[in-house]
Amino acid sequence: MGSFSIWHWLIVLLIIVLIFGTKKLRNVGQDLGGAVKGFKDGMKEGTAEKSAEAPPQQVTGQTIEGEVKEKTKS
Repeated sequence: MGSFSIWHWLIVLLIIVLIFGTKKLRNVGQDLGGAVKGFKDGMKEGTAEKSAEAPPQQVTGQTIEGEVKEKTKS
């Protein structure tokens, strides 16, 4: 049992086109292409946001003074 030849694949493709029609297959292709493009754009945007975020700056050597007040129950 070998792999399918080119003629087998052409017959399968012809049957698919006859069943679904070219317009529906074209719409499916456009939807799939748009989804892949959106995914790629989202991945690029996510990596750009990560690199654009600056790491938090640590401030050392400063003391902040304040006082704590207790809440009284009324």
